[in-house]
Amino acid sequence: MSLLEKLEAQRTENLFTFSAVVSDNDAARSAESAVTAFANHSSLSVEYCVEPEQNIAMARNRALQQARGDLIAFIDDDEIPGDLWLVHLFNTLNQFGADGVLGPVRPRFETEPPQWIINGEFFVRPDYPTGYKMKWSRGRTGNVLFRKSILEGSDSPFDVQFNTAGEDVDFFRRMMAKGRVFVWCSEAEVFEWIPESRCTSRYLLRRALLRGSNFHKHDAHKARSILTSILAVPSYVIALPFLALCGKHHFMKYAIKLCDHGSRLLAYLGIHVVTQRQT
Repeated sequence: MSLLEKLEAQRTENLFTFSAVVSDNDAARSAESAVTAFANHSSLSVEYCVEPEQNIAMARNRALQQARGDLIAFIDDDEIPGDLWLVHLFNTLNQFGADGVLGPVRPRFETEPPQWIINGEFFVRPDYPTGYKMKWSRGRTGNVLFRKSILEGSDSPFDVQFNTAGEDVDFFRRMMAKGRVFVWCSEAEVFEWIPESRCTSRYLLRRALLRGSNFHKHDAHKARSILTSILAVPSYVIALPFLALCGKHHFMKYAIKLCDHGSRLLAYLGIHVVTQRQT
């Protein structure tokens, strides 16, 4: 079942109404025909928009420009929510009087992954008790609901300089610096489809290189970040040959850390090893 079909099936318990906006980050408008076909036969109000420039922050901003209502929910196109996803987010938002609520994104593999992927939990994200007050460094937009009012005074809530990755973490950093409170809802889970192509060393290392190359764009703690990476890189280089003896999942965990920190240092020097997201 597609994401739009799962959104159509969302239960509301008569607590709210909602509509959907699909932001297509493709100048060729590749998603338009599928979205239009669905909208023509659906009870769910669906609006299609396109951001032709390849920039995930700009695509998110485009979606916000089209969004109506007092609350905004984000979910990625490769994720599937449960039928009470929005209800859980909505109830937690009101129960804790928060400005926003985040929920877990759990992996679902299209094919059985290699054992080292399972052992290393490379697609398992942190989970917290419902009501836990979130830190900005754990902020993600793959599963979030927030009050639209927190965007007042900002024409571009997502910073477009984060064109490939990190725009969501930066968003939460700036929101929390303004005193906005985001909490966790463990019950509002969504499931992310992980294709076989992502269950490789190459994918995980390239993802770390891309993540690290955008880290220098964060204004906070730059000096500490540089020092941490300077110390981390040689430590991981020394440790990796020994970790290889302990199993591939141990080796890959620290190889990913090495790529992340190494890419951060290179980015401060103006060198970007990876510049595009992988699908």
